Amino acid sequence: MRLPKSTTKLKQYFPMIREREDIKQEIRENPKLLEKYREWDEEQQNSLANVEVQKIGYSFPGQRSACYSSDLLLRQYKRVKGEKKKAFSYKDIKSVYTIVFFETSIKEFHEYPQNYIHKFKQQSDTGLELELLQKYVFIPLDIFRTIYHNNVRSNGKNGGGNCWNRTEAWLTFLSTDEPEIIIELIRQYPEFKEMYEEIYVMCQNVEKVMEMFSKELIQLDRNTVQYMIDEMQDTIDVQKEELEAKQETIDTQKGELEQQKATISTQKNELEEQKTTINTQKEELEAKQNTIDTQKDEIETMKRQLQSVMAQIEQLKKQ
Repeated sequence: MRLPKSTTKLKQYFPMIREREDIKQEIRENPKLLEKYREWDEEQQNSLANVEVQKIGYSFPGQRSACYSSDLLLRQYKRVKGEKKKAFSYKDIKSVYTIVFFETSIKEFHEYPQNYIHKFKQQSDTGLELELLQKYVFIPLDIFRTIYHNNVRSNGKNGGGNCWNRTEAWLTFLSTDEPEIIIELIRQYPEFKEMYEEIYVMCQNVEKVMEMFSKELIQLDRNTVQYMIDEMQDTIDVQKEELEAKQETIDTQKGELEQQKATISTQKNELEEQKTTINTQKEELEAKQNTIDTQKDEIETMKRQLQSVMAQIEQLKKQ
């Protein structure tokens, strides 16, 4: 749960709220706290007046939630069966609701910017109805804040004229640290004031809060490392599949190139054979042409001889 960004407006409602400098002064005067404080990076140090751990929007929320739901259902089954023993019936198993809050939601949720509650259940594609026990609710708090909080000044929602319903009130309690919105929330729902008071009183114990915060940071680091490992493994698996697909494509293309190369080689040999045949035919045609030319010359010679003989005959006739 966050502490408000500014304490001035809230002090009239929660006088126990401390200023940032007061908290830092207490840390500086306590060597143990100061040592722990110096272990944090600058961003974490600046979170003193805004105690929170940013949650990562993990990939595959559907698959993860299905695993959580299955675990919850199995635990219920074991517990109820252990209690009922021989009297156990599957009718004793009740629906399991897995509710997931995202402080920073993944991109899929932002494709539905006007929706901040997504309900899922299992159903048949034929209309057949059976009592399946696993239900899911996904709530991206960042989208809720965008819809109900970031536009307060532009449209005046919840500026005193409109009221949150109880669901919106709880989501506001879980998601916002804006003093104006907190004041409006406890004005509409006074019961939340007691909850805020418990949180602010708890935060007066700086040592306990810092210890809790440090443990959360350690867990966050572990979760982040594991998440990064999972992401890297997923990336490696995807890249491996892509490389295998590319290698398969390359092998296919290589086979096609070899086949094309063989085809070209065959065609080249055929062209060489055709060229040889053409050259042979050309030589044969040239030889035939030479024969024809020779025969033509012989015919011309015989023709001249015949003309000479005819001339002699004509001359003899005249004599």
